[in-house]
Amino acid sequence: MPPLPSVNLAADWQPFLALGITGHRATNPSFSAHGEAIATALADLFARIDGIAAGLPGTHAPLRLHSLLVDGTDQVAAELALARGWQLVVPLPFGADLNLAINAHPPTPADAAALCRGDPAADREAEARAAAIRAITAQADMFELADRDAEVEALLLAMLADPDDRAAARTFEALVSGNVALAGRVMIERTDLVVAVWDGKIANLAGGTGHTVATALAMGTPVLLVDPGAPGRWSILTRPEELFQPGDEADGSAPDLARLEAIIRAAVVVEGWSPAQLEREAWRPRSSRGFGLYRRIERLFGGAGGAFGSLRVDYEAPAAIADGSATGLVQAAAAMPGGDQRVTARLSGEVLPMFAWADGIASRLADAYRSGMCVNFVLAALAVIIGLAFLPAGLGELKWIFATVELLLLVGILGLTAAGSRRGWHRRWFELRRVAEYLRHAPGLLLLGVSRPTGRWPRTGGGQAGGEWPEHFARHALRAVGLPRARLTRAYLRAALTGVALPHVVTQRAYHEAKAHRLEKVHHRLDRAAGACFVLAVVSVLAYLLLKFAGVAGFLPKALAAELSPLFTFLGVAFPTLGANLAGIRYFGDFERFGAISRVAAEKLREIEARITLLLAGAESGLTYAAAADLMHALDEAVVEEIESWQSVFGAKHLALPA
Repeated sequence: MPPLPSVNLAADWQPFLALGITGHRATNPSFSAHGEAIATALADLFARIDGIAAGLPGTHAPLRLHSLLVDGTDQVAAELALARGWQLVVPLPFGADLNLAINAHPPTPADAAALCRGDPAADREAEARAAAIRAITAQADMFELADRDAEVEALLLAMLADPDDRAAARTFEALVSGNVALAGRVMIERTDLVVAVWDGKIANLAGGTGHTVATALAMGTPVLLVDPGAPGRWSILTRPEELFQPGDEADGSAPDLARLEAIIRAAVVVEGWSPAQLEREAWRPRSSRGFGLYRRIERLFGGAGGAFGSLRVDYEAPAAIADGSATGLVQAAAAMPGGDQRVTARLSGEVLPMFAWADGIASRLADAYRSGMCVNFVLAALAVIIGLAFLPAGLGELKWIFATVELLLLVGILGLTAAGSRRGWHRRWFELRRVAEYLRHAPGLLLLGVSRPTGRWPRTGGGQAGGEWPEHFARHALRAVGLPRARLTRAYLRAALTGVALPHVVTQRAYHEAKAHRLEKVHHRLDRAAGACFVLAVVSVLAYLLLKFAGVAGFLPKALAAELSPLFTFLGVAFPTLGANLAGIRYFGDFERFGAISRVAAEKLREIEARITLLLAGAESGLTYAAAADLMHALDEAVVEEIESWQSVFGAKHLALPA
C-alpha cells in the first residue's frame, strides 16, 4: 500500500518575519539633514533584527521587507534589505511605469509620457532618479495597483502641461494619496512590524508616513518608530493612543529591546508547539466505519433520504484536488490577464493540498468526537434499559446476566470517554478545522493581494500552550505565497471576482443555507421524539394506575395490575431514559444554534454575493482595487466570524460522561 498523503512541512511551510518600511522622502528636511545617520541606524537595526530572528528555534525562511519604494527612507531600507539577502516585495500604488514617472519627478509632459511608455526621460536628473528606481525594482517582487493608471497618467500630464492649474493638481494629489494609502494598507496587512522614520508632525495626510503609522496601529500592527533627528533612538508603539503620549526619550535600551524581541518571537514561534506535532497527523482516504452515529442521526432526523444507507464519505486526496473539485478555480487563476503563474502553481501545489489534507483529518476527528458523544448517550440509555429488562421478562434469577451487560456498557462509556480525551479528538478537530477553513477561502484573497492583518487574527487558544498554532500556521502558509507579481488592471480584477471569488461565495452560501435547513429540522425532530418518549412514560404510568384502580373497583382482576407491574415499572423507566438521552443528544449537538450560525453566515455571504454582482454589472469606473479588496475583506470577516461562532458553541463541550 502506498504511503498516505501528509503535509510536507519542510518543503511547503516555513515561518518568517515580515517587515514594512515607511518614512520621509529625500526632500523632507528631517531626512535630508540626517540622511547618512538614518541609513546607518537602519543598517544597525536590520542587523539586530536579523540576529534576533536567526536565534529563534526551528527553521524559518529569510526575512521579507515590504516597501513602496518612494525616494528617501523606502529606497535606503530596500537597498539595505537586498544587501542582507532579504526578499524585497513592493506593493506599488500604480503600474510600474506610471509609478516610475511619478517618483522620477520629470519636469515636462514629454518626459513623463516617455517614462509612462517605458522609455528613458530626456532630462538627466529625472532619468537618474528613474534609473535608481529601476535598479531596485529589478530585484523586487512588484504588486502593481494599475486599475486607475489611465486617470492618474492623464492628470499627471495635465498638471505638468499647466503647472498653474491648481484644480488638476489637487485632483492629482488626492488620487495619488488615496492610491498610496491603499498600497500602504496592502503592506501593513502582510507585516509583523512596520519600521517608520517619522518626525511625528503630520499624521492626517493620506498615504503619508504619519497616516501609515496611524493605520498600522489601528490594524493591530506594531510600529518601530525612529526619530529622524536622532535615528539612534527608537521606540515601539502598539496602540494608536500611544501616538499622543509625551516622548520618553527612548534610546533603544532594555525595555524596547525586550518588546522588539517579543514581537519577533511571537511572529515566528508558537510557544508549546512545533511543526513536528502537525506532521504526526495522518490523512485517511475515507470516513471511519466506527464513528458514523452523529451523521446517521443527522440523516435520520434531517429528512434528506437514505436514512439507513451507507455513511461512507470519500475524502478528496490532497494530490488530486487541483485536478478535481478545484479544477475550475485553478483554470480561472491561470487564465487571469497578466496573472502570476507562480501564485497559481503554489495554489494548486501547496495551498489547496494543505486544505484537502486538513479538511480530511478534521472531518474524521469531527466524526470521532461527535459520534463518540452520541454513542455515550446511547450506551447510557441501553445500560439502564437492559439493566431492568429482566423485570418484564420474568428472569429475576438471571438478573446477573443483565447486570453484567449493564456493567459492560458502562465500562464502554468510560473507555470511549478516556480514549477520546487521551487522543484529543475535540482539541484536534477544533485546530484542524480552523486550518481548513482559513485555507478554504484563501484563493480569492491571495489572487487579489488581500490578507488579514497580523493583529486581527483570532486568538482562540484559550490560554493553552500552542493553542493558537492554527492561526499561526495558516497565516504563514498564505504569507509564503506572497503578493502576486502582477499588474492589477480592471480586467484582472474582473477575472478574479468572476472566476474565483464569486463562485466560491455562491457555493458557500448554498452550503450554509442547506446546512441551516437540515440542522433546524434535526433539532425539531429530536425535540419531538424526546417529547414523545416522555408522553409515553406518562401514558405507561397512567395505564398502570388505571389498572390498579380498576382492580380495586372490581372492574378487572386485582392480580392483573400486580402481574403487569414489572412491565410498567420497566416502561416507566425506559421511556424517560430514552427521552432524556435523545434530549441530551439534541443539547450536545446544539443543532438549532449550529443551524442559526449557518443561517447568519449564509445571509452575510448572500449580501457579499449581491455586492460582487452589482460591482461587476456596474460602470467600469467603479471596478477598482479598493472596491474589490473591500469585498474580499468582507468575505474574510464573514468566514472568521462563522469559525468563532461555531467554536463558541462546541468549545466547552468536551467528550464527557453523559449526565
